[in-house]
Amino acid sequence: MPRTLTLAAAQMGPIARDESRSSAVQRLCALMREAKQRGAELVVFPELALTTFFPRWYFPDQADVDAFFERRMPGPEVQPLFDLARDLGLAFCLGYAELTPDGHHFNTSVLVDPSGDIVGKYRKVHLPGHSEHEPWRAFQHLEKRYFETGDLGFPVFEALNGRLGMCICNDRRWPETFRVMGLQGVELVMLGYNTPLHYPPAPEHDHLQDFHNHLVMQAGAYQNGTWVVGVAKAGREEDCDLIGGTCIIAPTGEIVAQCRTLDDEIIVQDCDLDRCREIQDNIFDFARHREPGSYGLITATKGARRGPNETS
Repeated sequence: MPRTLTLAAAQMGPIARDESRSSAVQRLCALMREAKQRGAELVVFPELALTTFFPRWYFPDQADVDAFFERRMPGPEVQPLFDLARDLGLAFCLGYAELTPDGHHFNTSVLVDPSGDIVGKYRKVHLPGHSEHEPWRAFQHLEKRYFETGDLGFPVFEALNGRLGMCICNDRRWPETFRVMGLQGVELVMLGYNTPLHYPPAPEHDHLQDFHNHLVMQAGAYQNGTWVVGVAKAGREEDCDLIGGTCIIAPTGEIVAQCRTLDDEIIVQDCDLDRCREIQDNIFDFARHREPGSYGLITATKGARRGPNETS
């Protein structure tokens, strides 16, 4: 019998800076109810789904930054989402800003099973943007200031009768993200993103943002024989346009479902996890075809070697 997982991608429209967590959670609950009505077993929410994308502002006072972080999960304002999931018997993946008890800040996502228990956690590894205030920008992108590099690697979890992994936003642009999970036999990669339409350092690429978004996720799916679901927070959020393009991608790299709006929207797809074998047992049969002895440069250096003795 095929191992079919009915998957919902829950795109969100913009979250205003003054919108409360309770309001955001109500929206998530509405999406969760719709997903359940449409037969979903797992619903995936965006990156930082509880607040506006706060790294677009420079805050001199750390207390103003910490106000966007969750000190425990679930906290009282998020508990209704966990309660509803348990009542519906629905698993979910949620992105949020995590402040640990010992004071560390991470961009995090968790996988929650149908009983409401957290069964997997991931912390964003590839932090984009910059760490100091750059007033020339139309908006800031201070992830390197407000978050620490994730310290959990790219784990894969046995859940929902499959092998599931997570990554977040900019992680999708790096092939190592998918390959590390692919080497663990991943069958579904869940990722949320908040991606601006405008890229200040290279505005000539603005028209390619949607194309690049799908390009890297489709490549990651095909090159590792895995389902991929990418979920946006989209629309015009505090004068910043965020791309949409929420989609579900088959292990062949084909987009099989896609959102059509920039608002709160659900798409649902039956994902046969056994289809991963079509790729994993053939063209990307790692055990037969990989040559790791030739890949040492990938972990031996961080920057590109542009000359015989130059690294940058």
